[in-house]
Amino acid sequence: MSAQSMNRNRRQPAPAGAVSAREAVARLRERPQAAVLVIGGGINGIATFRDLALQGVDVVLVERGDFVSGASSASSHMIHGGIRYLENGEFRLVKESVEERNGLIRIAPHYVKPLETTVPIFSTFSGVLSAPLRFLTHKSGKPTERGAALIKTGLTIYDAFSRDGGAVPRHRFHGAKRSLAELPALNPGVKYTATYYDASMHDPERLALDVLFDGLAAGPLARAVNYVEAIGHDVAGVRLRDTTTGEEFSVAADVVVNTSGPWTDLTNADLGEETRFMGGTKGSHIVLDHPELLAATAGREIFFEHEDGRIVLIYPLKGRVMVGTTDLEHDMREPAICTEEEVDYFFDLIAHVFPAIRVDRSQIVYRFSGVRPLPRHDDTQPGFVSRDYRIERADASGRPGTSVLSLVGGKWTTFRALAEHLSGEVLALLGGERVVSTKGLAIGGGAGYPATDDARRVWLVSHGDEVGRARAEELLERYGTRAAAYLADIEGEPETPLAHHDGYSRNEIAWLARNERVVRLQDVVLRRTSLAFTGSLTAPLLDELAAVVGAELGWPAGRIAAEVAATASLLAERHGVELGVPAPVE
Repeated sequence: MSAQSMNRNRRQPAPAGAVSAREAVARLRERPQAAVLVIGGGINGIATFRDLALQGVDVVLVERGDFVSGASSASSHMIHGGIRYLENGEFRLVKESVEERNGLIRIAPHYVKPLETTVPIFSTFSGVLSAPLRFLTHKSGKPTERGAALIKTGLTIYDAFSRDGGAVPRHRFHGAKRSLAELPALNPGVKYTATYYDASMHDPERLALDVLFDGLAAGPLARAVNYVEAIGHDVAGVRLRDTTTGEEFSVAADVVVNTSGPWTDLTNADLGEETRFMGGTKGSHIVLDHPELLAATAGREIFFEHEDGRIVLIYPLKGRVMVGTTDLEHDMREPAICTEEEVDYFFDLIAHVFPAIRVDRSQIVYRFSGVRPLPRHDDTQPGFVSRDYRIERADASGRPGTSVLSLVGGKWTTFRALAEHLSGEVLALLGGERVVSTKGLAIGGGAGYPATDDARRVWLVSHGDEVGRARAEELLERYGTRAAAYLADIEGEPETPLAHHDGYSRNEIAWLARNERVVRLQDVVLRRTSLAFTGSLTAPLLDELAAVVGAELGWPAGRIAAEVAATASLLAERHGVELGVPAPVE
């Protein structure tokens, strides 16, 4: 061990996630039993894992890919109350959603922040007749673009649910003249705008990782592994396969919780149970490097419902503009990819809202697509399928005495409440009781996050000695107060900037690889950082990142080259990012 490593180990206790990903698998194989096995490491599985871990339950989480690499990584980056759910009569869901939104602003202030949202409105009475039909019959009817009367009614009700004792401002409603004065690039045919507040979630993957590390920090009974898939269920337990080595082993559990989102039916089939719970729909987004469009939004999300019933958002984010989303049927056996037809649809939407602003494909720096974990909906049009969730229970046929709970539905906004509900069902099966509530409990780097300007100055002064105040502020924005762990880790060591990107240091990338269960180069590029999302990747940068991660994880030269090629191929095929790196050799 180097003197540098010895000093680092003396200075800073290992974080909860500091065990390497493959060491975590080895430890699971040494003790292959638990009270609860959670299958699926998206936000709902991770949140359920955290909740159970905090109750002292012996719980294991397994994820077949990287943590939060499936549906949860393809979100619209919003924490919202779901105003349009009012039209479907889902008052319980709206109430829970706005309460959770307000709560997340408090307990995860480093990643969840108030978002001013403006709805452009092009008619007065459109939708007034169809909305009551949907409310009374719970049928979708023919989609129509919502007019001012309907939106005004909805926002008035929404205010009553969501204002959090006055902490959230009331909505504003303006006519065409005031609307165009505030947003001059808007379509001059706009008749009104309505502006209200929801919340943004700038880094969903990092928020999910904070939730995960909270669970791991709860004690040794909480274990989580990535790149491990469930492939069967028999008397020995759930059969697992390490996807990096192909090795198989079983883990026995009293309760199995299937939180694999849109793959829930496929997971149940692997476990020996045929179900038809799911009917997820594909949602795609594009990210544009377009300063004119960014300026046109004036820092607001532009949000409305198109005449086909789909949600439309034009969203300033990380110096870019994200545009989404679609709502299309999808076969879960196929990868979800943003198609050229969807891109054309997005361009038409932009032209509808900002007709004088020109966009083209050269301005797309990233595209992504995922599948919502919606319940099976038969003839109901995708845009009107309930976003609520339910829990299905069954006895495992392969292992008598084991219960299987399948989560159907769920969304980012309600992950904490959903996890509390789901873990409550698990505790009831185990005969246990809740000892900790997660309501109001800070998440990860939200603990001790400076809430005022004065508190922020104090934090920056006390943590900026080594790296300077500007860099400390950058790290605080990126990790919340978890940045302190990184700063303590590099104490006495100068940061070495990346040669091909000035926003990250080589020290920081190595710290992420060492402490955050990184297995593949893509884990760093797509989820531990936002380098891919913002269009910051180049071939030299990818090589540099691979060298840093490979050195930290002990990859030989051949593995480093393979990781670069595989990541470049994934970026090209799934995200439209062409780096000119040769395809991996089979």
